Amino acid sequence: MNRHNGTAAPVPVKASRKWLTEKQRDRWFTLIILSPALIVLLFTIGIPIVKSIHMSFFDVTLLKMKEFTWNSFGNYQKMIADSQFASSLWTTVTYVSGVVAVQFVLGIGLALILNTNMRFRKVARTLILIPWIIPTIVTSLLWMWLYQPQYGVINYILKSLHLIDEPYQWLSSVHLALPAVMIAALWKQLPFMTTMLLAGMQGIPEDMYEAGKIDGANGRQMFFYITLPFLKHTIKTVTLISIIENFKMFPLFWVMTGGGPINATTTLAILSYKSAFIELDLGKGAAIGTVWLIIMLLLSWFYNRLFAIGEERPRKAGAY
Repeated sequence: MNRHNGTAAPVPVKASRKWLTEKQRDRWFTLIILSPALIVLLFTIGIPIVKSIHMSFFDVTLLKMKEFTWNSFGNYQKMIADSQFASSLWTTVTYVSGVVAVQFVLGIGLALILNTNMRFRKVARTLILIPWIIPTIVTSLLWMWLYQPQYGVINYILKSLHLIDEPYQWLSSVHLALPAVMIAALWKQLPFMTTMLLAGMQGIPEDMYEAGKIDGANGRQMFFYITLPFLKHTIKTVTLISIIENFKMFPLFWVMTGGGPINATTTLAILSYKSAFIELDLGKGAAIGTVWLIIMLLLSWFYNRLFAIGEERPRKAGAY
């Protein structure tokens, strides 16, 4: 009772208990939204990877799929003893480093051109996507026709310009087969690199370039001190995707050369397939695939670490 007016005092209502904090609710909401995709990834990627790693420690062939005999690291010993493994690894590294490096240089050059106020800019941006849209198998067949020794367009143009006397055996030469596949891969993947870099450039504020002009910066200085720093995260993402895509490239090599001639274009992907489905040694093929996966994971970690170190240095310099 209220002593002054004799009325009953209001009873305070306890606030309802919150079982989850706002941060926890956001986490559960995110998990629920992502769960269908995570389940699909588990069944399409996770389980096959685990099964492949498990199989790499057993002696199993396509002819005896139900007979799994434990052989510890026997498949890995066979893989290392195989002279093709070292050459395939070197071929893979050569192919990936060459394609990604040239792709980045050409991609950033094309992106700079398409980012200007050139005529028919929208048409050019649309046309440049055509190679990326074409399926890889169709791309392989197209470039096989271009490289054809007798009636291929490339040999015809080179002979017309008097650059060669005899037609080159592009895909049958030990020295020319890998560069030929690299050119086809570059043509196929360059639009993706260009489009991603172009999208990054369009996100750079125009005020930065105007300030650079006022300060008297030339085109080269604005490129190195404005464009590249703002594109750092885009470059990191797009080059890492390109490295992974080329590291696991299979259809282009298999259709165009089949890993030949004389294993000149046999990458780790081709070697793993040959070991598993041509030599019928699933255990060895799984071992190659496991090492291949470990190399890609280490490469991705090292690549991300390099960019992380590059980001830490300016912060430390600014602290002083």
